[in-house]
Amino acid sequence: MENSFSKILGVFIAIILLFLYPLFQQAQRQDDLSQLVVHSAVTTFVDSARTKGYITPEMYTEFNQKLGATGNQYDIQMEHLHKKYNPDYSDPANSTTFRESFTTYFDGHYNQEIMQRLFPSSPTSDVNRRYVMAVGDFFTVKVKNVNRTMATILNDVFTGGITNGNVKVYVPYGGMVINEDY
Repeated sequence: MENSFSKILGVFIAIILLFLYPLFQQAQRQDDLSQLVVHSAVTTFVDSARTKGYITPEMYTEFNQKLGATGNQYDIQMEHLHKKYNPDYSDPANSTTFRESFTTYFDGHYNQEIMQRLFPSSPTSDVNRRYVMAVGDFFTVKVKNVNRTMATILNDVFTGGITNGNVKVYVPYGGMVINEDY
């Protein structure tokens, strides 16, 4: 009886070591490759938008296609901070009280507003579908996966628990708009 139990335990351990652990390692490598692909796609998209000073529907669609090649689903958060200047007055009602200084602030524009401009509900010309930015503005994109990857699932199987966060791929990237090419 003891001999058969040890044989069954030995076979079970062998199955884990020969099949499941290499599968887990392969799934982790797949997540690493997805991270590299997403990082490359985000860098290309953001740098292109910063260099051109605008985003087109074609640029966004190509970006989404590159992300889709990984087989994961992503939450894409875009943020455009438009730089504005407000003149300082000692008496705002009197324009002659200008203090020779300006207050700088940023207006934030986010996904809903950007996507509404790129993909409007009513048909418009291609020029009107550009989302335009100005030199000195900031444009940032944050991408994270929302699905459970195979590595997350296998990790949960091996540890017997449920991972709190599904995020295995997360890439934040952005910078200052450096050109207006429109």
